[in-house]
Amino acid sequence: MRGKIIRGVGGFYYVHTESGGVYECRAKGIFRKEKIKPLVGDDVEISVLDESEKTGNLDQILPRHNTLIRPAVANVDQALVLFAAASPKPNLNLLDRFLISMTQQEIPVLICFNKMDLVGEEELSALKCAYEMCGCRIFFTSIAEGKGVKALEQLLQGRTTVVAGPSGVGKSSLTNTLQKEVRMEVGEVSRKIDRGRHTTRHTELLALGHDTYFLDTPGFSSLYLQGIEYEELKQYFGEFQPYEPYCRFQGCMHIHEPDCAVKQALAEGKISRSRYENYVLLAEELKSVRKY
Repeated sequence: MRGKIIRGVGGFYYVHTESGGVYECRAKGIFRKEKIKPLVGDDVEISVLDESEKTGNLDQILPRHNTLIRPAVANVDQALVLFAAASPKPNLNLLDRFLISMTQQEIPVLICFNKMDLVGEEELSALKCAYEMCGCRIFFTSIAEGKGVKALEQLLQGRTTVVAGPSGVGKSSLTNTLQKEVRMEVGEVSRKIDRGRHTTRHTELLALGHDTYFLDTPGFSSLYLQGIEYEELKQYFGEFQPYEPYCRFQGCMHIHEPDCAVKQALAEGKISRSRYENYVLLAEELKSVRKY
């Protein structure tokens, strides 16, 4: 029988099948011998030991088309990064780091700004303009009011989606809305420190429908760039590419060089200033790491 691992705890793997529900399985010893660790998201073959008890053996891991390290999950079709438009104020530097990380792994990204009711049209328009320039699909929701969720839900159908974002932005509330049967604990945003209490305690794929899975991950507050050289960073800012051929110097980094077409586009409002400023900060970070 074929299925997908939706959770792994203490050597047991819980495999969701379209026809038979969820089976608790042990992995065969050959996986340990060959140093292969089954991952949440793996498509697998199992043999049923006891149908009434829903137990089985995990016999085979089917080929993976990708693997994320954090969280450790396989076969991700897309990432949904969720930030609040306000309360807490979106950390766009963190968002840009996440976009770079997903681009490295060739995973398409959907960006959702929740709590749209807390900000004005001008702020929403600025966010949309900044991130549409870099090729992402942008959504605005008010999960508490049920606004914008249906449009988002349509893009999850038939895919495995990993959702990430800082605490307090509504990830667990979105999960509850999408999967009515699963009620994850929803923490209130701490008014004192204006960030959410950590409420997501495990890595688990939630089955939303036929071949549709959703992974709610623990909140994150920092993300370090890995595997990128200083000179490569500009490749991850797609909005620079139309202007780069017109820079005076080949290999222009668009920071200190004269006659830079990217900086000219920035001055003309064709490139998001917040995105460009984050690019400069990240470039300096990579440069300082290389010194050591």
